Amino acid sequence: MKENSLQSARTKVKRVPKRGLYDKESIYKILDAAYLANIGFNYEEHPFVIPTLYGRLDEYLYIHGAASSRMLKAIVEHPICLSVSIVDGLVLARSAFHHSMNYRSVTLLGQPTLVDNPAEKELGLKVISEHLIPNRWEEVRAPNTKELKGTTVLKLKITEGAAKVRTGDPKDEKEDHNLDIWAGQIPLKIVASESIDDTLLRSKIPVSSSVQNYIKRHS
Repeated sequence: MKENSLQSARTKVKRVPKRGLYDKESIYKILDAAYLANIGFNYEEHPFVIPTLYGRLDEYLYIHGAASSRMLKAIVEHPICLSVSIVDGLVLARSAFHHSMNYRSVTLLGQPTLVDNPAEKELGLKVISEHLIPNRWEEVRAPNTKELKGTTVLKLKITEGAAKVRTGDPKDEKEDHNLDIWAGQIPLKIVASESIDDTLLRSKIPVSSSVQNYIKRHS
């Protein structure tokens, strides 16, 4: 494996291999653009896939949950498959068979470890918070001792994985190009609407700058 590559025999893209990317820069970029990770793991001889929030700091992904979380207990020091995906558009072909999507996705393999150092634990929670809403962490109350005790933080070192990306037009058969059927793309993106105040919010409290900036970037 090359130093900047996360490719392995297990992560090599076999279906349309030209869409596979293995360099850290491409993989990090997709991880930073997505919000939700799906974690596949084995628990009592049954497979499970559970979605969770995450955040990246350098070559580590941090995830968190309640200390009683079955998933977090099950995956500490055990193999998992973590995947994220972003749908960038619908690809509509002239034939039903060739309809598709434009997307960016990442699949990682590894074994998460428990973050038991209090300072790193709080850092991990900040990384997750900042991944969702940049600068929000500085606007809110920090976790107290009870909350930290009731929360488990794990980290996954990003050492083995692959990205897969599709862009562009539909891949119709040549003989279908003359059909009188519209074909093309419908781009999709996440759009933020105007913020809604908490019903218990005290009066005259303005929307924080982190929220305003987030809405501006995603409008």
